[in-house]
Amino acid sequence: METLYTGHVQILTEFEATFSRDLQEEIDWNEKLLFIKGARGIGKTTLILQHILQVFGFDKKALYVSMDNINMADKRIIDIAKYHNNQGGTHLFIDEIHKYENWSQELKNIYDTYKKLRVVVSGSSILHLYKGNADLSRRGVTYNLHGLSLREYLNIQNKLNLKKYSLDEILKNHVKIASQIVKEVNPLQYFREYLSHGYYPFYLEGTRNFHQKLNQTINQTIENDIPQLFHLELNNINKIKKLLYHIATSVPFQPNTTKLAESMELSRPTLNTYLQYMHEAKILQLLWDSTKAYTLISKPEKIYLQNPNLCHMVLTNSANLGNLRETFFMNQLANNHTVSSSKQGDFMVNGKFIFEVGGEKKSFKQIADLPNSYLAIDNELICAGNRIPLWLFGFLG
Repeated sequence: METLYTGHVQILTEFEATFSRDLQEEIDWNEKLLFIKGARGIGKTTLILQHILQVFGFDKKALYVSMDNINMADKRIIDIAKYHNNQGGTHLFIDEIHKYENWSQELKNIYDTYKKLRVVVSGSSILHLYKGNADLSRRGVTYNLHGLSLREYLNIQNKLNLKKYSLDEILKNHVKIASQIVKEVNPLQYFREYLSHGYYPFYLEGTRNFHQKLNQTINQTIENDIPQLFHLELNNINKIKKLLYHIATSVPFQPNTTKLAESMELSRPTLNTYLQYMHEAKILQLLWDSTKAYTLISKPEKIYLQNPNLCHMVLTNSANLGNLRETFFMNQLANNHTVSSSKQGDFMVNGKFIFEVGGEKKSFKQIADLPNSYLAIDNELICAGNRIPLWLFGFLG
């Protein structure tokens, strides 16, 4: 067990980070059991290691372990917790918890046995706390880490400290807010590169091979995370990949689930289940009809890739400008707001606001005379009235 501390020190020694996420300050790190969930490549490990270095340095009160490390293959997390607690440790950080088969039951036992030990756990966005051998939903507190917003990307690229705004602030004061922002940076100068590679922090390793790495990340999610957490038979992985490719080359995709299921040689319930898996894994974004009750067997009105970077995974017309605009808008809004389809517009937000997304020549024709209706306009720095710059919605997070 002592080798765990050696590995911990080595990881901290080699760790480098050039930026920090807002979630770092928002998390209550004093919770007894804390979950940090997010998609692969989104920066969960970086977030945890930054916190350890800032608060503990190399103090042995904190211990970091990653369950995807081969050296952890013969170790149980409950034994690690016992050893760390007995050595005077106060904080245990367990990365990639979804790689460990009996995670829920052992975390429950740790929670109940070691009263003073604080445990921080990171895992896939599809990790369900109420599933497994023990229900942890009443014990653990969960935070979701999303990809970089446009605001965060601008801050990193320009070493700025631009703040986020609420949707209400943007709708009411977008002219003033946009005017203040453009004094510090021209967001349009960076908007296209953000759509291409700005959502995942690993773009900082270099953009030349970014999309190759992104493909590998999505493959890992489909080949490892989804089968492991949903107990999916491995022979169905290729069907999920085929489904994803079909959607990625057609987005925004309006599904005919009967025909699509037939072409994929799947039943409709299985098709909808696979779509839900990819939605939870942050690969797809499913857009539902606001007037219909959601069920696991109901079909979405439209299907988008989860973020605009994914639109560049395949070399097709899927990365067309109109699709990128809508994907960006939905991605930036969906983290903290309810986004659904609208019969008279592209999107309805929070069951109240209607949005049409388009270029500078976009008119109010489709949503004319509707209350609470807005245009999200691309390629404009500052707009007026109910026309709002599209880039400004990247300041919600």
